[in-house]
Amino acid sequence: MRHALIPHPRSPCEAVTSLEVEVAREGDGLILRYLLSGDVDRLAIPAPAAPARVDGLWNHTCFEAFVGGDGDGDGDGYLEFNFAPSSEWAAYRFDGYRLGMAPLTGIAAPRIATTTMAGALEVRVALALPAGAVRLGLTAVIEAVGGRTSYWALRHPADLPDFHHAGGLVLAI
Repeated sequence: MRHALIPHPRSPCEAVTSLEVEVAREGDGLILRYLLSGDVDRLAIPAPAAPARVDGLWNHTCFEAFVGGDGDGDGDGYLEFNFAPSSEWAAYRFDGYRLGMAPLTGIAAPRIATTTMAGALEVRVALALPAGAVRLGLTAVIEAVGGRTSYWALRHPADLPDFHHAGGLVLAI
């Protein structure tokens, strides 16, 4: 199924005309296909690198998935996954809203493949899901050449960009 991400009203990006994510189940995991259309030359896209776990990816262009359990989100733990077009990645667990952040261990590294085409960037991710994952929020940080960032999500439930807000975990998986 394909889902459109929308920019937060406080962080538009004129270089991006659309950003969509296709989501498909594969066994106990997901295949996520992020497809950005626009003037890719005006975006700061991380250069290819060896797949590795790296902190701070959200400071530059990266695609993300937030995964929650079956609770209402307030005080519930959740997971954050970051996928850079470079093939670098990160995974964190939280005990509650922005509380108790720690590296998520004991997981298989996501498989990331990036393709740049005229007017488009595709980032495909194969992600194993832990048991109990039932809610999904899809997001992206897009950095323009020059450093300005825009924040994209399925839904923006707060006045400021906040991917950790439980109101952003809107897809059932």
